[in-house]
Amino acid sequence: MARTRTVFRCMSCGAGAPKWSGRCSSCGDWNTLSEELETPDAGLEPLAASSPPTPITQLTAADGAPVPTGIAELDRVLGGGFVPGSVTLLGGEPGVGKSTLVLQALAARARAGARVLYVTGEESADQVRLRAERIDALDDNLLLAAETAMGNVAVHLEAVRPELVVVDSVQTLFDARFSSAPGSVTQVRECAHRLVQIAKASGTSVLLVGHVTKDGQLSGPRVLEHVVDTVLSLDGDRHHDLRILRAVKHRFGSTDEIGMFSVHGDGLASMADPSSLLLGDRTPGLPGSVVVPALEGQRPLLVEVQSLVAGSSLAQPRRSAQGLDQGRLSLLLAVLQQRLGVDLSQADVYAMTVGGVKVTEPAADLAVCIAAVSSATGAPISPGVVACGEVGLGGELRQVRRIERRLAEAARLGFTTAVVPHSTPTVAVPMEVLRVPSLRVALDTVGLLEH
Repeated sequence: MARTRTVFRCMSCGAGAPKWSGRCSSCGDWNTLSEELETPDAGLEPLAASSPPTPITQLTAADGAPVPTGIAELDRVLGGGFVPGSVTLLGGEPGVGKSTLVLQALAARARAGARVLYVTGEESADQVRLRAERIDALDDNLLLAAETAMGNVAVHLEAVRPELVVVDSVQTLFDARFSSAPGSVTQVRECAHRLVQIAKASGTSVLLVGHVTKDGQLSGPRVLEHVVDTVLSLDGDRHHDLRILRAVKHRFGSTDEIGMFSVHGDGLASMADPSSLLLGDRTPGLPGSVVVPALEGQRPLLVEVQSLVAGSSLAQPRRSAQGLDQGRLSLLLAVLQQRLGVDLSQADVYAMTVGGVKVTEPAADLAVCIAAVSSATGAPISPGVVACGEVGLGGELRQVRRIERRLAEAARLGFTTAVVPHSTPTVAVPMEVLRVPSLRVALDTVGLLEH
């Protein structure tokens, strides 16, 4: 019987050390070493080769063509669907809807005639059944197994041969060959490696659900993100019904697409027109409100930026940003004061995006400045105006990417005027495009400096 030894494993990079130290000598991260018991001669069991080496010229693109999941927004992010033999890791905060989304994806494939398998390690089979009833995901082709032992999971995969398998979650799996607890660096790494081997050998698409840490990073060793083909992140504010799916890593396509879902009692519903929903409750003619055509990946979104400027009795007035970058807000207020003489240093300034969307790109700079000055002066902006542009420290405006796509979305929703930087190229959109060189001219164009 092989003897075990104590190893201190880094949670970030997976490197081992014979003794604990405050900093990992491999990656340099602090306080990431975790004590584990390891069997030196333990290793992965080799699997039989699925096929002999083949000349690359004899392979066709159809062999690796993605298979649609049946959920439009998920297919958008994946570039068409799951590629056979691929391994995908889905992360997100607790309660954001990860388990609901993967169960809906399995049900959609099952209704299309594919055999799929759901391996649950966190919930009982009865609990999953109740959720499936609630979201209408019951189908005879959807098989369910409540397992945490990696050996048993491998047996199920061999017996069922599913087209798609979901493991919820990878942190609950354990390999009996290793003495460390489920969720440890060794267990997560080795179980993930085993699933990758099975997926590549059998052509089964594997979707792993992963935990996240308190700072939003995927839990477990960093090698977990390296061995999988795709890393997805499901984000959302628990106070709003909006959920955004992003691809952090994708070996089979672009990472610029996002998927948007709304939460309903029967699951997550794809949002084909999110801009209309985000602007559905907007009050036209309200001071401190302006719309920015933002870009999430390659997808244009019209987001309302609101600002409230109020007198403050504090020695250091408040600066609050929700859905916007806090540091960027302070920078823009400094530009307004130094370059335009708009002094808000004695006022509390609140700025936010409406609807739970986060806009951190510099393209929102102009909209934030216009909203702040509009609130301070009490002068509303015309409801048909959108503003888009990056503000420099000198008060100049700089162009942003994909401006034609942004303005086309604004025109589709009925906006008639766009205020953009003067260097913006000519675009063919059915709206008036006002090109301005600086923030001062932009404020004058929308009628704010005269107040």
